[in-house]
Parts: sequence; C-alpha cells; structure tokens
Amino acid sequence: MKYVIISAPSGAGKTTIVNHLILQDFKLEFSISASSRKMRRNETDGKDYYFMTAGKFREKIANNEFIEWQEVYKDHYYGTLKTELERIRKNGNNAIFDVDAAGGISLKRIFGTDALSVFIIPPSVEELEKRLKRRCADTYEIIALRMEKVKYELTFADRFDKIIINNNLSVALKEAEALLADFLFNL
Repeated sequence: MKYVIISAPSGAGKTTIVNHLILQDFKLEFSISASSRKMRRNETDGKDYYFMTAGKFREKIANNEFIEWQEVYKDHYYGTLKTELERIRKNGNNAIFDVDAAGGISLKRIFGTDALSVFIIPPSVEELEKRLKRRCADTYEIIALRMEKVKYELTFADRFDKIIINNNLSVALKEAEALLADFLFNL
C-alpha cells in the first residue's frame, strides 16, 4: 500500500485536487479523518470526516486509536484513525490524505518512502482569503483565525516532497496527476 499526502492551508484547493485524483485510475481511496470541529452544512459524517466531540477525540487519543493527530485550534482536533488505514488496506487500495501541514509532515515521517507528500500553495495570501470568503463556509472570525494560520503553514512547504502552486486549477490537476503517476507506477 502506498500513501499520498496532500496538504495546504485552508482554501488552497487541496480537497478539489484530492477529489479529482480519486476519480483517476490510481486505486486511491480517501482516508477519512476524524475531527472534533462542528460539521458544516454541506458535510456528511463518515464521508467527509468522522465527527466527534473533543472529549471523545481525547478518549481515542488515550486509547492509542490514532496514527497521528493534531490540535489545530483549541479543542479542534484532527487525526487519522488506525481503523481507516485497515479499511483501505483490506480494499486493496492506496490511501490518499487531505490534511493540514502538521498532519502531512507527521504522516510522511511515519510512512517514509512509501508516501508522497505534496503541498498545495495558493497564488497569494490575498487570493486565499478571497477563496475562503467566497466558499461561505465560515464566519469572518473563523476566516481571520485561518488567515493567521496560513502564513505559519506556508513555512512548512519545503518539508514536503513536492510543491504545486494552484494558480490555475486545470494546470494544478495535471501536475498532481503526473506526480502520482510517477510515484505509483515508476518504481
């Protein structure tokens, strides 16, 4: 089993790229992360995330049920459940992750050369803020918090195997496809 890790600041396009890659012929299956944040109106529990309370998340941490986890914001935990990778492995697929920078670095450290880590960069911080506002998923306070985190997350880019600048989505998708084809098929 191979692992494809896609990370980026919120709004940079990682979910769009991940969803596109899953539809290609790479035998990829989405690793559903666990999260203690509130579910957004367009999300489904068990499809987008496994949503749980912060208390339940901490209980799973104590029971060593995560491969990796992060407290991204106060009481907003994200992590990869061990059972998720078991499920994907049983299906005979490769795992693809849509995670923040810290989660991506942790997963790459765990999986080593069996993983390809890709960091998606927006064309600019200003463009990223426009994208976050356009998707209307968060309050202005949440967007402000996310924007504070963006500059910090961008400092992690050089710790990834590859970087894609998402200035033009169709170009970024083709670049991602080429990276995966090289990683998965050119051993």
